[in-house]
Amino acid sequence: MTLPRPARPPSFTSADFRHALGMFATGVTIVTARDAGGRPVGLTANSFNSVSLAPPLVLWSLSRQASSLAAFSTGSHYAINILAADQRALAERFAGPRADRFAGLALREGAGGAPIIKGAAAVFECANRSRYEEGDHIIFVGEVERCERREGASPLLFHGGHFYTELPLSRRRQRHWRRRS
Repeated sequence: MTLPRPARPPSFTSADFRHALGMFATGVTIVTARDAGGRPVGLTANSFNSVSLAPPLVLWSLSRQASSLAAFSTGSHYAINILAADQRALAERFAGPRADRFAGLALREGAGGAPIIKGAAAVFECANRSRYEEGDHIIFVGEVERCERREGASPLLFHGGHFYTELPLSRRRQRHWRRRS
């Protein structure tokens, strides 16, 4: 069996790579957990993806430099809060440095104590199933124990360094897409 050829060095800069990645529109999440002392931790992330329906698995990634890495690496549970279009301020709040990101927020406790942000478009409550070290990030795979969605909520989107709201295509095209997937 022939082994795959190793990757060649990149022919682009880190800035080129970041700008190209920015062309992929994503949803916006806040991933939450509790640290070893029981304090809530959370951060804005757009590196979220489904992995499997059976068992129900999702993934997200976190920089190795993140101050919350220890809480997510050693904790048993976390929640992925998919933000709604009206939650841009929360996305910005959890993206930057702030003494207490959770001050004044409407929360409830989810599986394993992970904070759930009220008003989110969807929530995935996950057991911390596995982690993979790749490059400058850790990839977390969560086994979803509970999930919910807010009926009629529009998602908050991120593209090219800016926030957007949903712009639906005609209903006819949406039904066609669903049949094909």
